[in-house]
Amino acid sequence: MRLPPLPAPAPPLTAEQMTARVVGDRPAEVTQPITISPYDPRWPTRYATAAAAIRAALGARALAVEHIGSTAVPGLPAKDRVDIDLIVADPTDEDAYVPALAGAGFTLRTREPHWYEHRGLWDAGHHVTLHVFGPGCDEHLRHLILRDWLRTHPADRDRYAAAKHAAAAAHPMSMARYVHAKSAVIVDMLRRAGLTAR
Repeated sequence: MRLPPLPAPAPPLTAEQMTARVVGDRPAEVTQPITISPYDPRWPTRYATAAAAIRAALGARALAVEHIGSTAVPGLPAKDRVDIDLIVADPTDEDAYVPALAGAGFTLRTREPHWYEHRGLWDAGHHVTLHVFGPGCDEHLRHLILRDWLRTHPADRDRYAAAKHAAAAAHPMSMARYVHAKSAVIVDMLRRAGLTAR
């Protein structure tokens, strides 16, 4: 696998930026406190069910479907929401995949042209978040590298769990600040996995 560069340092998203990424009538920020749950052995099954629906809906248009994020790491506490990366030929060509995914129960909720043309879709109840990127996307590669690192480095898994709990306690009503608060730990692990600044 190609090693992407480390992510560039960035402040938390502002309220205006959080609002600008919204598609539809979803709230721009969390409406309930962020909760970190103990690892649930049912998460891989939730992923497998969603992945099968995605592949059935898109066929060969789904270039890759990967379970990423904390729910993909056995033993790691996480928000009770499965994250999946979907790679398509062109994320900006929403007509090529959004209608088919809508038929499988996913709704487009996030559009971020400035961030690797990321699109986010949610299932009903938001138990799954589907992240759509294009081929060779640096962020997708970082997701895979971090997942695999955490699966094979128990001490870092526990360190990351502590960072997640601390971030949720410090910023229970801000997803932007929660994500930012744990970014230094993520960057450190990616650096030790071999990534360097561009």
